[in-house]
Amino acid sequence: MAADDPQRNFRSAYYEKMGFRGVEEKKSLEILLKDDPLDVEKLGTFSQRFPLPSVHRILVWKVLLGILPPHHSSHALVTGYRKDQYKDLLHAVQLIHFVQDTTPQIEVYLRMYQLESGRLPGKTSNPLEHEDEVFLAIAKSVEEMVECDVDCYWLIKCFVNQFSNKYGDSVPHLPKSLEHYLNVEDSTLHAHLKALGALDKLPYELWFQKCFAGCLPDSSLQRVWDKIVSGSCKILVFVAMEILLIFKMKLMAMHKSEDITHFLENIPKDNTDAIVSKAIDLWHKHCGTPMPSL
Repeated sequence: MAADDPQRNFRSAYYEKMGFRGVEEKKSLEILLKDDPLDVEKLGTFSQRFPLPSVHRILVWKVLLGILPPHHSSHALVTGYRKDQYKDLLHAVQLIHFVQDTTPQIEVYLRMYQLESGRLPGKTSNPLEHEDEVFLAIAKSVEEMVECDVDCYWLIKCFVNQFSNKYGDSVPHLPKSLEHYLNVEDSTLHAHLKALGALDKLPYELWFQKCFAGCLPDSSLQRVWDKIVSGSCKILVFVAMEILLIFKMKLMAMHKSEDITHFLENIPKDNTDAIVSKAIDLWHKHCGTPMPSL
């Protein structure tokens, strides 16, 4: 019935034209956040359909990642438990001298995570594993988004675990998905990259394992991670594709795959909000838009 309301449709069109596209979406989210218990499925669907307002983002991520339970009455108690667990882990890695007062905070998080997951190396001097490098990249970005150390650790840990457990089997197939959709959207650019052998040398680790951490500024990255946290890793394919499309002229002028890879690893940061917006549109175009359950 609301969809047929001409006043509402006019208002939505006006908001979008004036750049206030998220006004009604924010109101809808605030209604969802008043539910007790919170409907995790509806919050996930909302996050797939719309960007999360920054004022509510961390709370929604915590609920979707299982850091907080759906029942509001349990939030304070569980938050206390999370804080105690953090303190215990921190004390443990300090006790065995794996971290010092001078240890960078993201490395402290890594040692805590390694201890908790039974992967603490024999010596602090041991070289980092590949998955540790990915953890540190994610951690560095989350650290810029979240002020509280306890929240920061739990968000990093649960994001990394969810990505590995939920999407681990899908990630190796993302490069082929990118090739497919790029050929559909721009066969000329696809052919150019293929002829140079560049498709095999794109920065897939940065894009599809580190989830663009260190590639996109936090304001843009958060909107991509909204989709990952709420249930889709395929958004990564469309962000990568939009980067290729938006820099098409530069890429077409390059004739060495190494130059293309270097450029893509260090893209300009001044237009990334537009890149993410267009990527989300492409994602909805090719994969559909999740509909809210009744």
